[in-house]
Amino acid sequence: MKTLVENFEFKKISLAMLTSAMLVLGACGGGSTQTNQVNVDNSEEEGNNGIRYQGPEPSTDDVRNFKINVWDNLAGEDRCGACHVEGGQEPQFVRADDVNLAYQSANTIVDLSAPALSRMVTKVGEGHNCWRPEASVCADTITNYIAAWGSDSGAEANEIVLTAPPVRSVEDARTFPADPTDVGISDSDSFENTVYPLLTAYCAGCHSEDAATMQQPFFGSSDLEVAYDASRSKINLDDPVTSRFVVRLGGESHNCWSNCASDATEMRNAIQAFADSIELTSVDPSLVISAALGLPDGVVASSGGRMESDVIALYQFKTGSGNTVFDTSGVEPAMDMERFGDTSWVGSWGLRINDGKAQASTASSRKLYDLITATGEYSIEAWVIPDNVAQDGPARIVTYSGGAETRNFTLGQTLYNYNWMTRSSESDDPNGMPMLSTPDDAEVLQATLQHVVASFDPINGRRIYVNGELVAEDAQGGNLNEWDDTFALAIGNEVDNMELFRGTVRLLAIHNRILSEEAIAANFAAGVGQKFFLLFSVAEHTGMADSYVVFQVEVYDDYAYLFSSPFFISLDETATPAGDIPIQGIRIGINGREATIGQSFANIDVTINASNYSAEGVNMSSLGAIIQQEKGADEDVFFLTFDRIGSATYDRVEADPPAPPTPADLPEQSDIGVRHFGEISATISELTGVPQTAVADTFELVKQQLPTAEAIDGFLAAHQAGVMQMSVAYCTELVDNNTYRSALFPAFNFGGPYNASTRDAVIDPLIEAMLLHDIDVGGSTETLGTQPAANDVRTRLEELGDGLSSANTDTAVIATCAAAVGNAAMLLQ
Repeated sequence: MKTLVENFEFKKISLAMLTSAMLVLGACGGGSTQTNQVNVDNSEEEGNNGIRYQGPEPSTDDVRNFKINVWDNLAGEDRCGACHVEGGQEPQFVRADDVNLAYQSANTIVDLSAPALSRMVTKVGEGHNCWRPEASVCADTITNYIAAWGSDSGAEANEIVLTAPPVRSVEDARTFPADPTDVGISDSDSFENTVYPLLTAYCAGCHSEDAATMQQPFFGSSDLEVAYDASRSKINLDDPVTSRFVVRLGGESHNCWSNCASDATEMRNAIQAFADSIELTSVDPSLVISAALGLPDGVVASSGGRMESDVIALYQFKTGSGNTVFDTSGVEPAMDMERFGDTSWVGSWGLRINDGKAQASTASSRKLYDLITATGEYSIEAWVIPDNVAQDGPARIVTYSGGAETRNFTLGQTLYNYNWMTRSSESDDPNGMPMLSTPDDAEVLQATLQHVVASFDPINGRRIYVNGELVAEDAQGGNLNEWDDTFALAIGNEVDNMELFRGTVRLLAIHNRILSEEAIAANFAAGVGQKFFLLFSVAEHTGMADSYVVFQVEVYDDYAYLFSSPFFISLDETATPAGDIPIQGIRIGINGREATIGQSFANIDVTINASNYSAEGVNMSSLGAIIQQEKGADEDVFFLTFDRIGSATYDRVEADPPAPPTPADLPEQSDIGVRHFGEISATISELTGVPQTAVADTFELVKQQLPTAEAIDGFLAAHQAGVMQMSVAYCTELVDNNTYRSALFPAFNFGGPYNASTRDAVIDPLIEAMLLHDIDVGGSTETLGTQPAANDVRTRLEELGDGLSSANTDTAVIATCAAAVGNAAMLLQ
């Protein structure tokens, strides 16, 4: 069966029918852009596993790929080689006597089309014989081993199997009130009066903004609103005993203040009192609804389509807890990083840098030196969210360096630009200068999620790609003979803590080959973070067997979900619509009620019938919707409502729009303002006749010193200095160009002196261009009192001229022109 959907387009894949209620949802196939023939030397010790394979040659290329990517990495006794060998535990997928037999065993527990679903992966993910501190890290590492095997073998990678979810009805639920001080039934049992006192008394020492060793989330904050928002995901209103606050005390003995069991009971009782004071939200019985689903009921959408065959370090930030950022590339040694300072995990997979960094040791970072200098080329790939566009330094997003003045490479930020600093035989110094930057005018870097790839090629030089597009390149290549193997890899700051980057890193991959444009486009299309497909059952309304409206859903950040790419499909490959199935007005419900904001799909109006339906499904919208989290990703329950689906309808009465807010009581505002930077340049250009392009360099240099807003009370002395620089630039260009100056000053002889007898030929045209007094209003002449008096302006310019008696003619005209066009008459509007 074929089906849809990535990046809002249908994508077709091959049939993989596992049961009558399964189908395959596919994404782009992964694979390397490099083809390297690797010959197996059976007499050599394999990788770092300490095992010397001396059995028969691999019988096929696929067996060879299995050995290189899986067997070599798992055959050591510290991993799977202690049990799953000849004569040992089944399946014997790392047996050392015959890799061909090991290959046969591995195929029983591996799914090359969906590596993350392989039994080999899920078993280790459940805690079976993991050799790293976190079982999830071992699972991710083995997933990468299997994906590399499949990629080398030409398998279509990362398919996603859609399965029918459990049947779940929409039930009444408790939801967190908007106000932590008042819940409706009992003010005395509000969050403020139940849970919050315990958090501020016993948790604020770490989990608050004021703590000496502050740790997010700040549920112990002195700001009640901040604490409330941070606490929601730690509280289960429907089953208080399973709340994270309770489990952390009773089950994990974390920071108990007296006896852990009694402290957990006290916290549970506080949460129970808070929950009991909240009324159940009853589902409106007149709504036309789907079945209900939570994220755990969804189908995990793995990062399909990523090309990672040359990855030597990979950080996906999946663990979400602890102090270690794990390298899950599977390339030894693992280059794990430790968190320092103010950093926090992001629920949608990521690491937020507030005032800290993550850094690997110099010993493990040696891997970069060894594997990149061996190829002479590399690419740094990151999904990042800069906090703002005011950071400079450059601020270090990712760096492999020894300090602020010496590095092997650095990807950084300066305002709206990404910067790429690379040390090579062609760089000017050990600091990797000159750096390659994205164009200033393009303002490529924005404070939003972006995919960035920076590459180095010894022949073709350096490139920067943003969101799949090439935005900067140069020819600075060379060799890497000058690289230093004592440096360390860091995220979010320089290794000496001198160049902080504030923002979030969602993924970091380091490749020891350049990524092709095809690979970059594929990795951008694959996206980042954990995604699910939620299958909302609508069969009772459509009359079509096993029919669903499916959304792709991801945890967008710590506060919201992203719903996108809805499509209609049946899991029964034989099913077809018996007639027209109209679907109109889809809204997303959460915890028993429709979400109050984010209803982007309310205008959907499609009809499913035999003419447009196929086993690929029917795409319904290219929009996305942000839905606020309430109880957290593990507890929130979603459903869909419809204005119409099949023959069922809901007569929706749109609520009256809210009354407009009372206008703010602002102080009296000025009737006049100032021109901003663009208007200033355009106005002086109009006054002098000099085109703006003629002074573009000066404008770029001083535009940040010019006003950015029109409010007159925001005008500063520094702004006037910028205005004068622009005035001098325009007037200099005017005087230096015969065409321009002849047009404005036709009666002035630039070959003669500038004095009292000649200066009227300069002053008169300037006053005429600058001042507007008499205007025609309905056939009669009106005099504007808002303009300065012409005689006053003339007097001031003549006084200026008197002081220029010793200046040459060109200088005197430039000074008079700049004083005229740079004054308040030009600036005010």
